[in-house]
Amino acid sequence: MSAPPTPEIPPVLAGLFDDASVFPPGSLPIEEAVPAHVQHTRGAHARLVGAFVLTAQDIDRLAELTARLPEGSFDLSVTVPLPGVCDALAAARRIPAVRLVGLEVSVPDGFAADAVVPHLDEAIDDGTDLTVYVEVPRDARREALLAELAGTPYPAKFRTGGVRADLYPDERELAASILAAARAGVAFKATAGLHHALRNTDPETGFEQHGFLNLLVATGAALEGAQEAELVRLLADRDGDRVAGRVRALSPQVRELFRSFGTCSVAEPAVESAGLGLLPAATIADLTEVSA
Repeated sequence: MSAPPTPEIPPVLAGLFDDASVFPPGSLPIEEAVPAHVQHTRGAHARLVGAFVLTAQDIDRLAELTARLPEGSFDLSVTVPLPGVCDALAAARRIPAVRLVGLEVSVPDGFAADAVVPHLDEAIDDGTDLTVYVEVPRDARREALLAELAGTPYPAKFRTGGVRADLYPDERELAASILAAARAGVAFKATAGLHHALRNTDPETGFEQHGFLNLLVATGAALEGAQEAELVRLLADRDGDRVAGRVRALSPQVRELFRSFGTCSVAEPAVESAGLGLLPAATIADLTEVSA
């Protein structure tokens, strides 16, 4: 049986849920996604909510949708191919309500790992709290790119799923990525496929999906010196009470490594966390109303 609700939102969950509701499989129209995001940031669960995630090509659409919001009140993280970084920065700066807090940069095929950091150093001139994540390709460049990111201000981004089964790394691949990041001292965020709190098999697609709480727990274990086999075991755990217990025992330090993850629904993963007793009662009521 799950524990009773915690009296407050725990630090290990604060700001964990980046709002990627416009991306598949949610694919919420931006005209609906923007006001919904604002509602999330004003609810009892607001402390859970990170930035609104949007592709660079859609930035201009925010101008009208955020026109009535206070200046700098809409936190935005932009997904952009490496060559388009400068244009994305300029586009975001033109919208008064937008506070650009993140870039999530994809590395094109054939782009050498040792060329990524110099390219970003040249393109980024933003002196604010902008965090620039570099999506680590699932190919032979992974190890080299993580080594290049070590000691720089650029965290990594790991893809943990998608619209096809082959886009989901298995437990061993994901464990290796977490472990490599921990050993290199490279923080990371995750994107795609983390639709549920716990490891699961999607009943509609049959895809094996990672749980974001499993990922959080595995990251904590990596920071404590666990080896790959232990991380594999933690990523595969489907026991909600056991995983929730491990989350409660985590130090807030874990979030220095695992920064956030993009979710196509803020309410659903938060409701699942609440169901495991990880959120306060007021938050549960608020989330139930939002997701209704």
